Amino acid sequence: MGIELIVLDVDGCLTDGRIVYSAEGDELKAFDVKDGLAIASWIRLGKRAAIITGRRSKIVERRAKELGITHLYQGVRDKGAKFDELLGELSLEGDAVAVIGDDLNDYVMLEKAGRSYAPADAAAMIRERVDWVLEASGGRGAVREMIEDLLAAEGLEREFLALWSAE
Repeated sequence: MGIELIVLDVDGCLTDGRIVYSAEGDELKAFDVKDGLAIASWIRLGKRAAIITGRRSKIVERRAKELGITHLYQGVRDKGAKFDELLGELSLEGDAVAVIGDDLNDYVMLEKAGRSYAPADAAAMIRERVDWVLEASGGRGAVREMIEDLLAAEGLEREFLALWSAE
């Protein structure tokens, strides 16, 4: 059995980690469209995706909905416990899960995953402890790179490309 679920951190993985506020106090985030297309394609392959993040944001809720991510957990203090809960809910073992994280609050999830990834600009302590340090930085294609690595490991590149060839 290969990887069936990817678990994504938001700030520093799906985004570049910066938190920007407008003059009115609105929070702004930027997402990489290449990451989004890869996530949506992953889901179209029949795989699953989840977001586990320590912050709460309507922007993240909107992005998850756009991409078809149905497992969204925001404001999570103990990501390891939420990870375990999610695996129980989906009847999955850790070896069927890949996680991308960039900082200390992601460490427990990364340790429990079958495959762990960190963006190039992740905290040094995390980069030293994951299976794969990506060339791309958070918010700049790191999630896309992770998904492409998973597809290559499972020999699914052709199926991935075929998703878009008929449209």
